[in-house]
Formats: sequence, structure tokens, C-alpha cells
Amino acid sequence: MIEELETIEEFLARHSADVEEAVRTAAAAEIMPRFRRLAEHEVDQKAGPHDLVTDADRLAERYLTDALAALLPGSAVVGEEAVDANPAVYEAIRGEAPVWIVDPVDGTRQFVRGDTGFSTMVALARHGVVLASWVYAPARGQLATAVRGKGAFLNGEALRSGDPEPGRALQVATSHPDYTTDEQKRTLLGLWVDGVEPRACGSAGLEYLAVARGELDATAFGWEAAWDHAAGLLLVEEAGGAHLTGTGTPFRITGGNALPFTAARNTATARRVIGLLSGAAREVSPAGEATATAP
Repeated sequence: MIEELETIEEFLARHSADVEEAVRTAAAAEIMPRFRRLAEHEVDQKAGPHDLVTDADRLAERYLTDALAALLPGSAVVGEEAVDANPAVYEAIRGEAPVWIVDPVDGTRQFVRGDTGFSTMVALARHGVVLASWVYAPARGQLATAVRGKGAFLNGEALRSGDPEPGRALQVATSHPDYTTDEQKRTLLGLWVDGVEPRACGSAGLEYLAVARGELDATAFGWEAAWDHAAGLLLVEEAGGAHLTGTGTPFRITGGNALPFTAARNTATARRVIGLLSGAAREVSPAGEATATAP
């Protein structure tokens, strides 16, 4: 068991390339051979018609679970599909051991459609702090990485989120209508104002990458599932961006966040987005609290 943060930092210095190799191998072995070749029996529904899982999701997560646990003995793995099968697995995020947070195919709906907008996301965290992340879009040849305090990179080039262009409407990706309640939809209407251009999000991981690259100004998401957010939020932070919840505090992967929350290119933009959402939330709920569930 790794006991000290410094030891985890040493682990990352020695083994970041090994994690990258595991992510690339999972995609090469289990995801890309099925891209645009999925048979009907390889696609299932979980909670409903918009919540899909494929053999690629399950097999890639199985590979990553074995590979990552072997790289860091004593660590836990929290994968989206494992939690779907046994929700108690999620509690490892709040535990003492280092934890790998895995989304084998983020953007499964896009993957099933044959769209390139999907990614594999891995984050390493401990005590609720994300220490490193990998976001890999194999169909686009993009690998984004970040280590806390050491910056964010895309295919080896440093990422800087920068500032939104003065005078241009903010481009904001929001929770997709298929995954939001009526109350959440009304809260998100706070972004339908002059100077903001909201749109429904695609793969959360790729939206976070777009913020880190300065191609998207902000996100506004209303669910907490750590596999959708942990890796991307660290990318945004290390690229110079910020994330805030409805109470004006950063998003916590351990949960209990005031939702919706935002990740943005800079702190000023994050505050502006939260201000608009909070105003709408107060109109929706007399208590002034916006609530949301994971899609």
C-alpha cells in the first residue's frame, strides 16, 4: 500500500508511461476493433434507451482494472460498469487507498453511432484529490494527460485554456436534455441569455478537453459520477481553468456537490456561469437549491 503523497508522486514519475500504455492497449484491443463494427448483440441498455453499454465498455474496463491494479498494488479501481453491477464499489473513492477512476468508453452513444467523439478516461486519486489523469480519444489520435502541479498536455504539447475572447458570446456545453429532469432543464435555462450560447454536450471527457484547449469556454453539468468528471477536471485545472459548484466551491469527486456545476477557461467565467445558474435555480426552488442526479 502506498502511504504518502510523495510516494504516489514517485509512482507517477516512474509509471505514467505504463498507465498510458495500458490505456492505449485497452483501446487497441477492445474498443477500436468494434468501432463501426458492433453487432446487435454487443449493445445493451442499462437504465433506458439513452444509457447504453457495449462489449467494448465491459472488456476495456476489465483490461484496465487488471492492468492498473497490478501497476499500483493496494490500489482500488472504480469503473463505471463495475459500479453499475455493484453500486458499493463506488465507496472506494471515499476510502483510504489510492483509487483509479475509469470510464472505458465515455460517449458510448457516439461510439455506437460510429461517431469519433468518444474517449477512454482514467484518473488516479486519493483522499478525494485527483492526482493524475489520462483522456484518450483513439479515433482522433488524441491523448491528453495531466499530473497535479505539473501541467496538462495533449500529445505532448502543453495545454493552456486562456481567456474567452472579449465581446464574443460564451460557448457553453450543458447536460444533454436526454439526461436531465424538468427541474434541471429549467435551471439550465439560466444560460439562455444575451452573451451566452449554450448547446447540449457530447462526451464529457472531450468537452473538458475542449475547455482545456481554449476551444470551449465552459461546461454546465448536473450529475456527479466521478468517472465522467475526475480526469477532465484535472485537465482543466492544470491548463489554467477553474471549476465551481452552486455554492461557489470546487467540485468534489467524493460527492455532495451543489448542482449544476461548471468547469471554465478561467475563474471569472466559472463565476459568471454559476451566477446565471444559481439565479435560475432560485426561481425553480424556493430554498434556492438545485438538485440533480447522474444520467
